[in-house]
Amino acid sequence: MQLGQHLLDRQIVDADGLLVGKVDDIEFAVADDGTVVVDALLTGTGVLGQRIGGVVGRLLIRAADRLRDRQPSAVRIRYPLVERVDSAVRLRVRLDELPPAPLEEYLRRRLIDRIPGSDRASG
Repeated sequence: MQLGQHLLDRQIVDADGLLVGKVDDIEFAVADDGTVVVDALLTGTGVLGQRIGGVVGRLLIRAADRLRDRQPSAVRIRYPLVERVDSAVRLRVRLDELPPAPLEEYLRRRLIDRIPGSDRASG
């Protein structure tokens, strides 16, 4: 329980300090010796919806399902990629080395890429 309080809703930043998202859920695994360990951190609209529950949670899950387009509804960050946890969860890797966030991918494909000149935007 304390681990959840320590990690949930904490911002995730990459090795360059760029915001990746927030920890919406934690995935656990059982090690060979029987101890329970953190396997991955999950971030994404669908995951947050499952955690919140109720009407708002169902709306978030539905939105995530519509955006999914056969893509995972969450970004799964393996815990070995975590450098340290302080005021934020700091990763060892850069944002471009992680799987893309489903909502950002959807908005890029359906909205941003359709804007004239968007392919020339500076990054």
